[in-house]
Amino acid sequence: MGLTLAERRAITETTAARYQRASKSAKGRILDELCANTGWHRSHARTALAGALRPKVALPRKPRPVKYGPDVIAALTVCWTVLGMPAGKRLAPMLGELVPVLRHFAELVIDDETASLLVSISAATIDRRLGAERAKYQLKGRCTTKPGSLLKSQIPVRTWADWNDARPGFVEIDLVSHDGGNLTGAHAFTLTVTDIATGWTENRSVPKKTANCVLAALNDIAYRMPFPVLGVDSDNGSEFINLTVLQWCERHHLTFTRARPGNKNDGCHAEQKNWAVVRTVVGYHRYDTAAELLLLNEIWKLQSKLTNYFYPQQKLISKVRHGAKVTKKYDTAATPFHRAIDHPTINEDQIAALARTHAQINPAATRRRIQALAGQLLTIATSKAGPAAKAQLPKRALSREATNSTTRAS
Repeated sequence: MGLTLAERRAITETTAARYQRASKSAKGRILDELCANTGWHRSHARTALAGALRPKVALPRKPRPVKYGPDVIAALTVCWTVLGMPAGKRLAPMLGELVPVLRHFAELVIDDETASLLVSISAATIDRRLGAERAKYQLKGRCTTKPGSLLKSQIPVRTWADWNDARPGFVEIDLVSHDGGNLTGAHAFTLTVTDIATGWTENRSVPKKTANCVLAALNDIAYRMPFPVLGVDSDNGSEFINLTVLQWCERHHLTFTRARPGNKNDGCHAEQKNWAVVRTVVGYHRYDTAAELLLLNEIWKLQSKLTNYFYPQQKLISKVRHGAKVTKKYDTAATPFHRAIDHPTINEDQIAALARTHAQINPAATRRRIQALAGQLLTIATSKAGPAAKAQLPKRALSREATNSTTRAS
């Protein structure tokens, strides 16, 4: 088997210095040896030996032409903003569906070539090109869950692995406090209800976290879910672990379970939505007036359209630990809408109803309306607390929409 070009070059480079120092007769023997090893003609071998001793000049590599120009990245930024600034692995699978929708509603005014490039962009390129924008947004806060002591013996404990997540209808619930760092006095809370199988999420805000307020919000959400609620899982807060909620579950023949005390990961689906849906939209301000409560619930009705019909989500498939290293695998990102209509337990009437709602939603216009309401909410909150409250401004929630750029129809 012949030598490769790289191997011939290596032999030549090691032989060149010896060839230069050798006598005339020795050079002849070296040439014979090199020709025998490489199969070269003597003239080519002599030229190769001379070339191996010349200093090599490293020329700058010719840059590759830019595939995704400013027009594509501007349009990508619009899509990224409309979908709530997701990671590339969640955004990339949605571009093929989102771009035609935004073009249909004249939110993206781009030609077919730009649209074709936009839907072909990879997840890694999305993260790289939008990295500077993503770095601008961050939030932080606290948890205010208090343990409930009633009826724990009647409500079974389950772990994250015990839920039947193969069928829509089994939900996790949790409350988000809007205390603004001041726990005294009455203030609003937001109930998060997340379906395990599809990721379908609904929110309702209540004036306080009494059992009756929580149950009223939970009952309204259960009525408006696109599929029947079959089971409810909560943490150990007293707003959930009480006779009122237990009797409601028994009356509607729902499975009612609770997480292990001190294990927040048992409610990881709802906990994640507390951040991804609630905090990124309305932040950490204190909301304690009737006007703020009305605005919050108006926001949640609009946000439901984006979260469930257009925001892609990934589900954990497997997690393997090798010592200190944990390897996680996720499925391809999909919206709760697509996970629901693709599920075998959803009937044709439910699919048709969901498809009609999906076709009527302009995600960019819905996003702008949410931003306007969030701005009103911020105005009320900061006018009560003074200028110091502005330090808690949720940048992601109140950032200027990229859809107001020149890519959107005027």
